[in-house]
Amino acid sequence: MLALLLVAVSLGLSDFAGAVGIGVSGVDARTRLRVGVVFGLFETGMPIVGLLLGHSLAGTLGHAAHWIGAALLIAVGGYTLIQALRDRSADDRGQAAGAGQGTGRLLVTGLALSVDNLAVGFALGAYHVGVLLAAVVIGAVSVALSLIGLELGNRLGARTGERSQLIGGLALIAVGAAIAAGVQ
Repeated sequence: MLALLLVAVSLGLSDFAGAVGIGVSGVDARTRLRVGVVFGLFETGMPIVGLLLGHSLAGTLGHAAHWIGAALLIAVGGYTLIQALRDRSADDRGQAAGAGQGTGRLLVTGLALSVDNLAVGFALGAYHVGVLLAAVVIGAVSVALSLIGLELGNRLGARTGERSQLIGGLALIAVGAAIAAGVQ
């Protein structure tokens, strides 16, 4: 359960980072609702698909599934760190994207932020985590962190979002290492 909660927080931190960036341009009740719904649906749906695949493959892969799941979490965390560093260097060159978020762009943002959840869902499935429990925990944490990110972005600006993406990547690596070490 601790591993699931840590994964949910680390996944939610990518939403937090995205929400901070959106929040910089200002937020209202409609924006809060749209971001919460879109990020929550993507963050909940993608791990479910990954979990279902993980459960079906876990029996086939046997003990190797434990190591594969840990490796996937570490790889996703490493990728998140690389993306955070690339985003930071692009921002330094003045190539940051506009802050406004139309519905189409918000959907693409939600999808992009949740693609790593497919791999995380597979890792959790291989680790035998219940689909319903994982979906509820990941979705609830994602929505909460998204709303917090919107508020912080509205008040603090984009720098906090960059740091939270780095923290999210490091947390995924830590969870993957803990799973590889057999910590539950």
